[in-house]
Amino acid sequence: MSIEGQIQALEQKVKALIEAEPDIFLVEIRIKPTNNVKVFLDSDHGMSLDKLIQYNRKLYRDLEENTFFPGNDFSLEVSSPGLDEPLKLRRQYQKNIERFVEVTRIDGVRNEGKLLQVGENEIVVEEEKGKGKKKELVQHTVPFDQIKTTKIQIKF
Repeated sequence: MSIEGQIQALEQKVKALIEAEPDIFLVEIRIKPTNNVKVFLDSDHGMSLDKLIQYNRKLYRDLEENTFFPGNDFSLEVSSPGLDEPLKLRRQYQKNIERFVEVTRIDGVRNEGKLLQVGENEIVVEEEKGKGKKKELVQHTVPFDQIKTTKIQIKF
């Protein structure tokens, strides 16, 4: 089975595992040539470590019992996407409204600011330009098809 075929089969298994909890969703599955499997889950209300461990154990047992990889030669990581992972799904954008983001467009233009809105086809980011009395807020509407990456920014 090709890696794409494996990913599709794993997506079905993961979706079956999480279907009882509609606030949890699959973000991405990656498989390295060494059969290192990474499954990224997220939730509308944050993922608990206990839930991730629970899903890891269930999925590992399923893959092992069904000999998904020849000789059961694989490793499995189930985690939530970290801050270093870009947002991939509209649902992730929705969950991060009011947080600071850095949006890199396909043409290389970057916008940093607060994620204000998530529409069907675009997002709105509010950027703060200048300081003091010269400070102004500029809103950028960015279509999803023009976004290369969006990452959450931590502001202190």
